[in-house]
Amino acid sequence: MAKKISKKVRVDFRKNRQNSARQNDFTRQIHADESVIEDIDREQRVSGKGALTRRRTILGEQGEGDHVVLAVDEAACLRGRVISAIGSTQCTVQVDEGQEGSGTRFECTVRRVVRTVARNARNAVVTGDRVLFLPGKNECGVIERVEPRQGIIARGHQYKQHILVANVSQVAIISSADEPPLKPALIDRFVVSAAKGEVRAIIVINKCDLVDVADLQPMIGHYAQLGYTVVAASVPTGLGIAWLRRLLKHQQTVFTGQSGVGKSSLLNAIQPGLSMKTGDISRVTQKGRHTTRFAQLQELSFGGWVVDTPGIRQLELWDVHPAEMEGYFIEFRPFVPGCKFPDCLHLVEEGCAVREAVKQDLISQIRYESYIRLVIGDD
Repeated sequence: MAKKISKKVRVDFRKNRQNSARQNDFTRQIHADESVIEDIDREQRVSGKGALTRRRTILGEQGEGDHVVLAVDEAACLRGRVISAIGSTQCTVQVDEGQEGSGTRFECTVRRVVRTVARNARNAVVTGDRVLFLPGKNECGVIERVEPRQGIIARGHQYKQHILVANVSQVAIISSADEPPLKPALIDRFVVSAAKGEVRAIIVINKCDLVDVADLQPMIGHYAQLGYTVVAASVPTGLGIAWLRRLLKHQQTVFTGQSGVGKSSLLNAIQPGLSMKTGDISRVTQKGRHTTRFAQLQELSFGGWVVDTPGIRQLELWDVHPAEMEGYFIEFRPFVPGCKFPDCLHLVEEGCAVREAVKQDLISQIRYESYIRLVIGDD
């Protein structure tokens, strides 16, 4: 029997309605007659209050970070997993196994308290979330609580955390050998994001039928030596499809990468019944066109789940500070203790063992350049 939550916590709430933080004609009055300064309320705010103006006591528990586990009537709720989420209000939830109506999908809205409890996240509910929801008529419902998340893939978006998917065990980072061209720097960004979210990374180089695979072997071998699983794949030839199917079996996997690299095409080849929509590459820009509009969880016939996400042309890392970036580059670790300064960022510092290792080809120049761009914030 689930433990009943009865604790009280104070939480920040997002604004419901934006009130004016100051008199609309404050500046105009001053310019018209400086003498009115003496009559102005001393508490008048010149700047806005920001996005948070209220605090409220609710029943619940403070979870990890800024996550709040709300107290709900668990006996009246069903447990499920969010199959897809559009914005912060429209979600499809599938009932978990072992409950009445298991496997049934409900179209759910999100309880206002769930949406307004302040977080650093862009959306209150995301694809892959484990939730408690109150079922209603005609397979509709209301999400009452989002359970703590594990295994997330996220990016920064307008100074907030944009979680693409939650509760996954691995991420398949899809790149293409050509059309669009291979971008090792973007692969490295996704590798760091996966490590930050505590998710296993699989690197997939698709469209290998467009190039000589032998030309890719140095890069494939380098990532493999670092401990990453690297799959060379091609939908027309079937290269790597069987291997991908084995890697996905009984796992919770998210497919991610830039637009046009063939994420949906790979999924259709892995399980033809998925019938994922695919698109073409622009011949002018060599960039893909979005065919997947939102992240959607799909069940695999051979066991496991997979999520196809919208293409990403740029990935802004979230909550990864320059000083900790070295920890996400595995090959740096043996050399970091040899740096002259303990706070060395391995950029221009004197006595840097990492830079010396690059000069001696002990660290890949391409990987080191990726590291520099991530540290200095160059997209």
